[in-house]
Amino acid sequence: MKYHCLKNMEKHKEHKPYQCSECLKRFSVKCNLVTHIRVHTGDKPYRCSECLKCFSVKSRLVTHMRVHTGDKPYECSECLKCFSVKYSLVTHMRVHTGDKPYQCSECLKCFSVKSSLVTHMRVHTGDKPYQCSECLKCFSHKSDLVTHMRVHTGDKPYQCSECLKCFSHKISLVTHMRVHTGDKPYRCSECLKCFSVKSRLVAHMRVHTGDKPYECSECLKCFTEKSKLVRHMTVHTGDKPYQCSECLKCFSQKGNLVTHMRMHTRDKKC
Repeated sequence: MKYHCLKNMEKHKEHKPYQCSECLKRFSVKCNLVTHIRVHTGDKPYRCSECLKCFSVKSRLVTHMRVHTGDKPYECSECLKCFSVKYSLVTHMRVHTGDKPYQCSECLKCFSVKSSLVTHMRVHTGDKPYQCSECLKCFSHKSDLVTHMRVHTGDKPYQCSECLKCFSHKISLVTHMRVHTGDKPYRCSECLKCFSVKSRLVAHMRVHTGDKPYECSECLKCFTEKSKLVRHMTVHTGDKPYQCSECLKCFSQKGNLVTHMRMHTRDKKC
């Protein structure tokens, strides 16, 4: 047995005679060893003439140059979409084939892209590697951190083409546009009433189910919506957050302030 192992090792050495002195990895061609050595030395001899970015392998420079030339030689045979990198085409083809080769070992959910699996695993590990430099809040997705930073910067990059109102989240703009289009995609299965926002449908469904998940900690009265509980709490706290700009009188509910303001409007007319 020992003789066979030694014999196989000798064949391996003959087949791959070039060995890295750092990690002992072997290669069949000397140029592959030369390229590999750059992993240890950090040498990047191939430089982009456009942006001066450097690469350890010439093929990576060739691929990178397509960023500047716009060349996309890899075409999808299904939808004719083109890609600059072959790997991107391979990944894209899974849209058509439905192939999801990357599986979560915890919940067995599958993904078409390895990076999606890596991100998903944070659901199980609780890992949140992206931290806000302002308030130190952490996020599992980089995109969530980017969106969160708008709380501090005040940036609102999504603008409504109709009324020019701006939003910090794209989904907020999508929802807002329904004010102009009148679109109400969320329909109640019981009474067929439609809503522009899913959360309003969820709240509405409690009319049919009788569910009242929001309970007052003072009197245990229950409500179908959180906003109604907040409004009710003013009965116990005595808080009156709504102030009349004319006479400075305060009210616990916005509706009462609106009714009160009509008195000033009538007086001005008189």
